[in-house]
Amino acid sequence: MKKGVTIMPLITLFLMLFVGSVVIAEEYEYDSLTGEEINQVCAGCHGEYAQGGKQGKYPRLAGLPYEFLVEQIKLFQDRSRPNMPMLEHVEERQLPDQDIFDIAHYMAELKLTTRLPPIDESAPDFDAYQRLLDADKIIQIPRAEGDIETGEKIYKKECRSCHGRKGEGDQEDAVPMLAGQYTQYLWRQVDLYIKGFRIHDKDDPDDELLADFTKEELRDIFAYASVLDD
Repeated sequence: MKKGVTIMPLITLFLMLFVGSVVIAEEYEYDSLTGEEINQVCAGCHGEYAQGGKQGKYPRLAGLPYEFLVEQIKLFQDRSRPNMPMLEHVEERQLPDQDIFDIAHYMAELKLTTRLPPIDESAPDFDAYQRLLDADKIIQIPRAEGDIETGEKIYKKECRSCHGRKGEGDQEDAVPMLAGQYTQYLWRQVDLYIKGFRIHDKDDPDDELLADFTKEELRDIFAYASVLDD
């Protein structure tokens, strides 16, 4: 057993995970080395810095809210969120609760950027190797097809209150970012929400908000989201 683990009744842990209580972070001592080690397994699909890959076949996880990541892993684990490639990695004996908290914490703290800052290569303290490492942490979502201006209007009316003014999400309320996430991945998730394989609002399982949008409206929203991190 890793140090820092507090034993709690199963029902208490279940409620904490799905209510989204901040007690999760307080009851467990974060082990960054374990988080980094688990990330090496995740990197095979999601990238060394959890930046995702293959234009959204594997989503960006870096910077997503800690509690959102914990919740999604638990949903994969209990098969509430079907995903065959994830099953072998989230089996409870292989990924106990402490490890889930560690990898979620590690990924939530990963910072990516959209561009490298200007630098003087002739400066005496210029570090070419560090510059190369920094370049690996850049993620720039391609501009998606659609009407950006129309998408902005719809986003501000329907999405901004939860996902943030610039699509940055909400760490406190465990709302994922839209800016900096692959458009292809967002399309796949919306399809799963509409078909009922994912729940948009865990407090209201019958919520069908996404089904109320036309395909053109979603296209425009995603076009706008694709430029929010420019």
